[in-house]
Amino acid sequence: MLNNELKQVIQQSYSTYLKGKGHSPRYGQKLMIAAIARTLGGIRSNDNGERQGEGHVCVVEAGTGTGKTVAYLLSAIPVARMLNKKVVISTATIALQEQIMFKDLPDIKKYSQLVFDYTLAKGRGRYLCLSKLDRLLAADDDPFIPLYEELSPQTEGDMALYNTMITRLAGNQWDGDRDSWQDEIPHEQWSRVTTDHRQCTGRRCSHIRHCAFFKARESLDDAQVIVANHDLVLADLALGGGAILPHPKDTIYIFDEGHHLPDKALSHFAAHARIMATSRWLGQTEGQWASFMAPFAQALGVVSRGLGMEKRLKDARQCLDLLPPLLKAFMPLMDTSQPVARYRFEEGEVSADIGEICEALERHFGDLATAFEKLTDEVGRLLEDEHSPVDKGSSETAFAAIGTWWTRAENALELFKSFAHSKANPKWPMARWMTLIDQGETVDFELVSSPVLASHTLAQHLWEPCFAAIVTSATLTALNSFDRFSMRAGVPKEANFDVVPSPFDYVNNAVLRIPKAAIEAQNAEAHTASVIEQLPKILDAKAGSLVLFASRRQMLQTFEALPCQWQALILMQGASSKQALLTDHRKAIDAGKGSILFGLASFAEGVDLPGAYCTHVVIAKIPFAVPDDPIESAMAEWIGQQGGNAFMQMSVPDASVKLVQACGRLLRAEADKGVVTILDKRLLTKRYGQAILDALPPFKREFNQ
Repeated sequence: MLNNELKQVIQQSYSTYLKGKGHSPRYGQKLMIAAIARTLGGIRSNDNGERQGEGHVCVVEAGTGTGKTVAYLLSAIPVARMLNKKVVISTATIALQEQIMFKDLPDIKKYSQLVFDYTLAKGRGRYLCLSKLDRLLAADDDPFIPLYEELSPQTEGDMALYNTMITRLAGNQWDGDRDSWQDEIPHEQWSRVTTDHRQCTGRRCSHIRHCAFFKARESLDDAQVIVANHDLVLADLALGGGAILPHPKDTIYIFDEGHHLPDKALSHFAAHARIMATSRWLGQTEGQWASFMAPFAQALGVVSRGLGMEKRLKDARQCLDLLPPLLKAFMPLMDTSQPVARYRFEEGEVSADIGEICEALERHFGDLATAFEKLTDEVGRLLEDEHSPVDKGSSETAFAAIGTWWTRAENALELFKSFAHSKANPKWPMARWMTLIDQGETVDFELVSSPVLASHTLAQHLWEPCFAAIVTSATLTALNSFDRFSMRAGVPKEANFDVVPSPFDYVNNAVLRIPKAAIEAQNAEAHTASVIEQLPKILDAKAGSLVLFASRRQMLQTFEALPCQWQALILMQGASSKQALLTDHRKAIDAGKGSILFGLASFAEGVDLPGAYCTHVVIAKIPFAVPDDPIESAMAEWIGQQGGNAFMQMSVPDASVKLVQACGRLLRAEADKGVVTILDKRLLTKRYGQAILDALPPFKREFNQ
C-alpha cells in the first residue's frame, strides 16, 4: 500500500508544480498519478530491495491533452527516490525524447521542488570512436584496414569530413556526439567512425580519457532519472540488462509512446543475414590470414587461437554457397512488381533441403563464433599486459576487426539456427521469409526469421526481471479493449490497466463526417476517383488541412489528377523531408495563406499541428494493414490455425488503432476546433464499422447517408 508519507510527497509536488506553472489540475492527469502511485506503492520488496510478487506493471491509456509526462514523472520520481531505484524513461521518437529532456524534466525539477538529477542516455552508435577515426586517417600505414573494408574512406569528401572532426575535437568545438554535429552525417560516413560493444576495447583503449561514449556513461551513475529510447532499452535487455542502463531489478521503466514497444521488440529480436554478402565476408581473409597474424608472432596465445581459422572460414563459405541455387528456385513465386520482392515460408517451415544446409551452417557459424570469442579474449589480454610483445595500436585494431567478425558470426548463427529448426510451434509462432535484394547486375538473398508475437521475448527480458514498469500512450486500447496490446506485448495478467480521459471537449469542438458521396474503398480505382472528386469540395483553400492516405500510389494519383490551383497548395510527403514539409506548412499558415499536407502513415502519428495549422483532417480510407507484410501474414495464418478470425481479431483492431491515431492529429490543444472527414463508407455499411466508430473520440457526428 502507498504509505501516507509518500502520498503526501506526491500530492504536495503536484500542487507546487501546478502553482508554479499557473496551471489548473486536470481530472485525467490526477487519475493517472493515482493509478501509477497505487501500482508502485503496492510493490513488495525484500531487505535487499528486490521485488517480491507481481502487480508491478501499470498500463495507462491517456488521451491527448492529459499531460501524461507530468503525471508519470510526479508519481514515479518520489517512489524511486524512496526505494533507491532509477527511473528510465523510454520514448519511440527523438522529438518526444528531446521534449522530455529539455522541457518537461527541467520544468518538473524547477516547479515541483523534487530533488533529482537527470541525463540523456544513448547507445555507442551515437558517439564517435576516436580509435576508428585515428585508423581511418592513418589508413595507409595500417595493415589491418583491408580486412574490414567498411573502414576504408571512399571519397575525398569523406576524408575532409574526418579531418574536420579531428580538428574540432582537438579544439573542443565538438563533443563526439553525432547529434551535436552541425549537419546531418550520412549513415555510411558515420558507420565508419562509430563502434559497438564487440569492437570497443573499453577501459583498455588508448583514447579512453577522451572517449565521448564513456564520458556520457559516467553521468548515468549519478542521475536518478535517465531518458532513453525503446531501441536502447531493448538492446540493453538483450545483453542481459545493466550493460548500458541500470540493471532491470533496480529500475522503474516508463515507456511513453508504449504502443510501439511490441513492434520495436520484434524488429530488435529478429535474425537476418544476406547470403552473398556473408559469403564475400567469409572469403575476405583467404590468402591474407598469415599477414593478419604476422604482428602477433611473439604472442603465442593469439597464434594458437588463430590456427585453423582460415580453414574454418573457408569451410563455412563453401557450405553457405550451397544455398543460392536452392533459394533461386523460389524467385518465380515472388511478386517482383512490388517494391519489395519476398517469399514467405508457410507456417515458418522451410523445405528439408534448405533446413539441412542451415543445420550444417549452424555448426559452422557456432564454431566460428566460439573461435572469434576466444581470439578476442587473447587479444584483450595483450591490451592489459604492460609487457605485451605486440604494440598496442596493432592489438586495438585487431580487437576491433575480430569483434566485427564475432558479431557477424553470431548474427548468422542465430539466423541459421532458426532456419535449421523451423518446425512450427503452435504456442510461439515464427515468421521466416526471404527477400530479393536487387544489386543491378547481381542479386542477393536476405533470409529473415522473426517472432510473430513479442510477448514471450518481452515477458522474459523485461516484465519478469524489472522492478516496475509503466506503459502509457494515447492508443493502447483497440476497440475499447487492452486485449490487442496484452497479446502482442505479453503484459503480465496481474498488471493494472487504466484508461484516463482527455480534457478536450470533443463534442463541441470537433465534427466527424462521412460524406454522402463517400464510397466503399475495396475497389482502389473507383475509390481514388471518388477521393479526387471529393477533395476540392470539402477542403478550404484558405485553411490548414492534413490529408492522410493508406498508399503512396493513391496519394500520387490523387495529386496528379487535381487542378493546378489545388496542386499549388499541396505539400506532399516525399517531396522533401518531413520536418521541412511541416516547417513550410506552418510558414504558409502564419502568412495567412492556405496549405494542405498530403501524407502517409508516418503523418498519422506524432505530427503536432495545433490551432490554425490544422483545422481539417481528411482520411482517405480505413487504414487496414498491407497484406504482403510477412509478420502480419504469419500472424493471420496462426490465428486461423487456432480457430480464430484473423480479420476480426487482428486486421480490424489494428486498423482501429491507426484510425484513432489519425483522428488525433486534429485537436492538439483544448481550444482547438475542426473537422475529421473519412472518405470510406465501409464505416457505415460493414458489420465491423460500428465497432471502429465506437472506438473513436466522441466527436459530434454528421453522417449524410
